[in-house]
Amino acid sequence: MSAEDKLPKTTDLELLAREYSARESWRVFEIMSEFVDSTERLKDISPAVSIFGSARTKPDSPYYKLAEEIARALSDAGFSVITGGGPGIMEAGNKGAFHGKSPSVGLNIQLPHEQHTNPYQDISQTFQHFFARKVMFVKFASAYVVLPGGFGTMDELMEALTLVQTGKTRRIPIILVCSAFWQGMLDWFRDVMVTEKMIDAADMNLIQVIDEPKKVVEAIFKHYETRGFEPSATEREIQLNL
Repeated sequence: MSAEDKLPKTTDLELLAREYSARESWRVFEIMSEFVDSTERLKDISPAVSIFGSARTKPDSPYYKLAEEIARALSDAGFSVITGGGPGIMEAGNKGAFHGKSPSVGLNIQLPHEQHTNPYQDISQTFQHFFARKVMFVKFASAYVVLPGGFGTMDELMEALTLVQTGKTRRIPIILVCSAFWQGMLDWFRDVMVTEKMIDAADMNLIQVIDEPKKVVEAIFKHYETRGFEPSATEREIQLNL
């Protein structure tokens, strides 16, 4: 038997495992690039408000029209408007801001269905990774405005509530629009989560429910009336660890 025959054989499965491991390592650099690129592109949009809602909402829906009106009011008041860049409420938000005075920003992501880039974006940034995109929604937002939506909308809402509740980001207004849509969830928070001591009663104060576009803008200005929109040095340090 030759010396070569005595060497252990590398199986196809082992080769695939090595290839996968190498790809995983290189993925770290892709993620780093995504964070650097998006941070550079968005660094001048402050103050900004992130708007969330269903990608399935049609242009003739009252939700769509309300989102467009809120976004226009925010834009004219000096806020950049950030959305997920897709259809539905995202499109309405970008459309309202696009026709306003301040930038319309879309943080796009490619999905198997639903997501396509809407045409109402002054700044358009595409992400491969959901988590990098979610960081940017929080990092640059002075407020969250959340309209009716599905799992993705709920994910963004709960992410914001968790980060503020745990002190991993600064306190920002988190505003739910269309009170009838959210009432059942809010009742459950109070009747079950607070009662079962899963959250504190004071945590309910993290949420505001406002249905009128003008009052949404007023609530955000009221939150910042004793301070500027820019994060303090301490808040910036906290956000570095998002």
